[in-house]
Amino acid sequence: MDLTQNTHSPDFFIKGILNADISALSRAITLVESQREEHQLLAQQIIDGVISHTGKSFRLGITGVPGVGKSTFIESFGKTLLARGHKLAVLAIDPSSTKSRGSILGDKTRMEELSSKPEVFIRPSPSSGTLGGVTRTTYQALLLCEAAGFDFILIETVGVGQSEVAVSKITDFFLLLMLAGAGDDLQGIKRGIMEMADAMLITKADGSNMENAKAARSEYARAMHLLQAPESGWTPRVLTCSAVDNIGMNEVYDMIEEYRLFSASNDYFFENRKKQQYELFLNNLEENLKQKFYSDRTVQKKIEEIKTSSTSYTFSLAKKILEDFLSNGKSIEK
Repeated sequence: MDLTQNTHSPDFFIKGILNADISALSRAITLVESQREEHQLLAQQIIDGVISHTGKSFRLGITGVPGVGKSTFIESFGKTLLARGHKLAVLAIDPSSTKSRGSILGDKTRMEELSSKPEVFIRPSPSSGTLGGVTRTTYQALLLCEAAGFDFILIETVGVGQSEVAVSKITDFFLLLMLAGAGDDLQGIKRGIMEMADAMLITKADGSNMENAKAARSEYARAMHLLQAPESGWTPRVLTCSAVDNIGMNEVYDMIEEYRLFSASNDYFFENRKKQQYELFLNNLEENLKQKFYSDRTVQKKIEEIKTSSTSYTFSLAKKILEDFLSNGKSIEK
């Protein structure tokens, strides 16, 4: 279905989003995710129209190894956020196949109780296999959710990998979930991910796993202490929780609130937002340049010719194709 049919004016979406119309919000995010040029243009007009109503939410990034229970945690923690008076939006980045570009998009079914709440909006989005794509589409979806009145945004990533870097660049607090008693805990997580984390949460701290969780908390706390201190001046915390038994959720909320007040008091919160916006600006420039270059038909033809020829691929050949493209403005002349 053509999303722009009968609603060509961006005002249709802008008014709907500002009035918290979930249908308009969902369709606008679909436009953001679309690769079609006319959809991208309309999406940008919509964002420009609501941008003055954004920036008032708290943005929480959540990651962890597969099986750690991210969706279960979000289900439980989301209820705590609702009890504290927040309107919650969950943007779940699902893994996309690099071959078919297909995506699982199953998070809404895994958060069945939470998704039924009127104060909650859950949107699974395909990662599309690109770091820049995650940054652009997820950030734009985040802005649209803020404009619709959601004041607490959760971004759940696919696991531990490239997307975590992208999500850390668009969130205020980065929460790393880990399992206890799974063996080789510290070896199973990249140092870079740990350095990005503002806090680590040991999940499934219940029943017979309670002692393992306590031991893991001590081990991770020692490891976090050895890492380079974050720019914010905040000392990363390590907590335990049980999402199934709803234990530890208030402690997680209080810790995040403590961080918000701390980072606001030393101006890091606002400076970090400014830094993120600048980096996103540069990222968007790069993405647009790549899209313009690779969508050019003459460039496509030239690349295909090289692919099927016996020509040796050299750096100078790539440089010449790019220089020809730039010197002619739009396309390469023969």
